[in-house]
Amino acid sequence: MADDDTDRRRPDEMSLDELREEIESIDRELVELIARRTYVADTVAEVKEKRDLPTTDEAQEEAVMDRAGRNAERFDVDANLVKAIFRLLIELNKVEQRESR
Repeated sequence: MADDDTDRRRPDEMSLDELREEIESIDRELVELIARRTYVADTVAEVKEKRDLPTTDEAQEEAVMDRAGRNAERFDVDANLVKAIFRLLIELNKVEQRESR
């Protein structure tokens, strides 16, 4: 960010460049979180394989989607958008799990 004051200012008080820097920072954080989630999902896949469990766990997927919807509502974000992102993450993880077996 441009300076420490950016953290304390409302978005409508920031310049376009400052707003873009803020988005860039958020994007980095999102990628880091996706990387962390992927690492944990890969570990889950290893556990499933060792225990000879199926790749797909519909009850767990439903719980993840429900939680995503609740979190979206909590932060006043479009629940359909959030659920679509989570559905994509889940499907990509399942593809990786199937390919690694």
